[in-house]
Amino acid sequence: MTSTSATVAPPLNPPSSDSDSDSSSHRHHHSDLSSTIFKSYLELSGDHKHDLIKIQSFLTSSRSGALSCLICLERIRPSDPTWSCSSRCFAVFHLHCIQSWAVQSSNLAAARATTRAATPNDTSLLWHCPKCRIEYSKSQIPKTYYCFCGKLPDPPHDPWVLPHSCGEICERPLKYNCGHHCLLLCHPGPCPSCPKFVKSKCFCGAVEDVKRCGFKNFSCNGVCNNLLDCNTHTCNEICHEGDCPPCKAKGMFKCQCGKLEMKRECFDRVFRCENPCDKLLGCGRHKCEKGCHEGDCGNCPLQGRRTCPCGNRVYEGIACDVAVSVCGATCGKLLKCGFHRCPERCHRGPCIETCRVVVTKSCRCGSFRKQVPCHQDMTCERKCQKMRDCGRHACKRKCCDGDCPPCYEMCDRKLRCRNHKCPAPCHRGACAPCPVMVTISCLCGETHFEVPCGAEAEQKPPRCRKSCRVGRLCRHASNCKPHRCHYGACPPCCLLCDEEYPCGHKCELRCHGPTPPPLPEFTLKPKKRRPTNQTEPSPGSPCPPCPQLVWRSCLGNHVGAERMMVCSDRIIFSCDNLCGNPLPCGNHYCTKVCHTLVTSTSKFDSRRAESCEKCTLPCQQERKPTCPHPCPLRCHPGECPPCKALIKRSCHCGSMVHVFECIYYNSLSAKEQLTVRSCGGPCHRKLPNCTHLCPETCHPGECPSPDQCSKKVTVRCGCLTLKKELLCKDVQAAYRSSGTDPKDVSRNQYGLGLLPCNSDCRSKVKAAEAELQHRKSKSAEEKEPETKDNVTKRRRRRGRVLEDKKMSTLQRIVAGIRRFLLLVIIIISLIASVYFGYKGLLWLSERMNEAEIQRQRRYART
Repeated sequence: MTSTSATVAPPLNPPSSDSDSDSSSHRHHHSDLSSTIFKSYLELSGDHKHDLIKIQSFLTSSRSGALSCLICLERIRPSDPTWSCSSRCFAVFHLHCIQSWAVQSSNLAAARATTRAATPNDTSLLWHCPKCRIEYSKSQIPKTYYCFCGKLPDPPHDPWVLPHSCGEICERPLKYNCGHHCLLLCHPGPCPSCPKFVKSKCFCGAVEDVKRCGFKNFSCNGVCNNLLDCNTHTCNEICHEGDCPPCKAKGMFKCQCGKLEMKRECFDRVFRCENPCDKLLGCGRHKCEKGCHEGDCGNCPLQGRRTCPCGNRVYEGIACDVAVSVCGATCGKLLKCGFHRCPERCHRGPCIETCRVVVTKSCRCGSFRKQVPCHQDMTCERKCQKMRDCGRHACKRKCCDGDCPPCYEMCDRKLRCRNHKCPAPCHRGACAPCPVMVTISCLCGETHFEVPCGAEAEQKPPRCRKSCRVGRLCRHASNCKPHRCHYGACPPCCLLCDEEYPCGHKCELRCHGPTPPPLPEFTLKPKKRRPTNQTEPSPGSPCPPCPQLVWRSCLGNHVGAERMMVCSDRIIFSCDNLCGNPLPCGNHYCTKVCHTLVTSTSKFDSRRAESCEKCTLPCQQERKPTCPHPCPLRCHPGECPPCKALIKRSCHCGSMVHVFECIYYNSLSAKEQLTVRSCGGPCHRKLPNCTHLCPETCHPGECPSPDQCSKKVTVRCGCLTLKKELLCKDVQAAYRSSGTDPKDVSRNQYGLGLLPCNSDCRSKVKAAEAELQHRKSKSAEEKEPETKDNVTKRRRRRGRVLEDKKMSTLQRIVAGIRRFLLLVIIIISLIASVYFGYKGLLWLSERMNEAEIQRQRRYART
């Protein structure tokens, strides 16, 4: 393709689609030459085909009369004044629609600026393209109708020229300011890449070649070899665009102070270490406190004129190693707040960080004043009720200063297309048009054009000369002749059916399989006035029954009982033999007469399928692991289910009863069974030779070392005067040494009489007897014989008391009833205490069993 070939004009024929009702010359029909015009361009563009495809789509839409305005969603007629966005999207709009849109957007921007107390001007009043949102100033609002290239105002409508085009060469500057101009005729959409031939060098400058101006930047696929920023190494990358990457060569480099040497990449060879400089300054007394650096360290900062920390007193001639004293005056340095000064005396170091002077502050909205420390911000809880710039939502911001932020809510109003919602933040005025473009195409999709979303309901599909892509539903889709893309039903298939029956034979009739449905007239939104067309395929007619002769077996599929029958004949027969098939249990066989099996796959005997008899014998299999419980199921195949019966086993000391599942307990070894039966507490068994309990944890078998009991026992003499504490094993040894078996000693006599009585015991016994004799004699002396008068008076007094205590009959009945009720209450209380005590013991046993099971599960996991 040469540079002059690009001057071929686009087709000048009027739209050939039936959708353009405003075309004045429907009798002129011309073939689509757009693919021929852009063929050479598309072959040379490589990956840069986007602009060319956009131009071709604009031309197709203009030729078919499918251009629609995004704002009003009305079709753009060839005679309507238009305006097209020349920055990014190149969309076409009605001139009066875009003018109204731009004026409304500018006025809205001015209203927003006024609410923010800003002065609007022409440069700040912007309006956006409805599709690509490119900004334009108010002075760029279109006022005149121009052609696509912008040379001719009010271009006349010519049926042989592309609508809204002047018919002249475009001559718009091409991309990248190459100095050349577009050679196509006045056209919508972006201009293609420059087709001129120019001499150009590759990215690295090593190769010079003649390239198209639009694609003059190329790579020679060789090594770049340009000098890198280090001025030492060269670039090893393939010829590339832009700057070379940093030098990755590694080497040994020193830091700026020269103390540290390490291996680094070349581009990062200049670095600073973390060590301080520590070089002596010019004074010879102080060291440099700077970090790693290059060059001289400079003079000592403590030499020359010096001041106190607050700067009020000046000292001269003081040596650098002498600390300057504080002056005692007020510091007076300005604090971080910027209003108050430090009230402390002259001091070293920084001043206080926060200013604590109490001042009266007002909040941001000015509705509240309060005395607070200077460093504390003052805000209130009052919510701003001012409407935001959208005019729909209140600000609701706490302590707002009046400059309310833009509304962050989503607009979410239905757009004019009625298919989508506005995704922009909540705003005033009309929403932006829907930027979605809907593709209108024929059935195969080869011929298509784009229209704005919402304008697709009135469109019709373009006529297509490609082959029909509707797949046939019969099995001859690959053998039928192709036909053109169409709407309506496809022609019927004329080949033999050759369909395979389920039995394996094939149908020899003409194709009678399903056919695709007739395609309705193209529309994305069908109108109610149009009748509903058939959308499901025609199922076709089924194949006739198979007429082939085959051998067929009896119901039970017994060997030697086959008969010759027609393949489609559904007659079934029985051979009157025993069934003999194994039952589901897997252990016995069916004794019924020949019958159809439930598992049979033949379609003729599926309706009369009969299962074999059920095995009613009990299960006689031996369980694994072996247990005394029989299997609760009937005779069944496979292994028996695990035994879930509960068995009780007491612990070794007899204080607790464990309940286990049979499968769990019998699956344990003998050692593990002994382990799980232990309650984990003390043994609770009495030792055979003494009165104490076994101190070991619950264990099987006899208690270990019964003769070595280490409990303390109180041993007394025969008169119970002397006592002494001995170990139980020593007491047992004492009994054995005296010829007495410890087992024969009762509990209350254990340890009594092992100590011998001494002289003290005898003296205490004699003293006690003497004291007892003295008391008896004294009581006998004090007792005097009663006189007759005294006895009479005492008896009379006792008689009067007895008479007072006598009760009536009613009082005795009431007292008896009270005693009976008291007895009943006592009995009920005893019964309740015994019942709840028994329940509590059961609950405690269950909790201990659960705790033991959980403990053993934890041990099993570990």
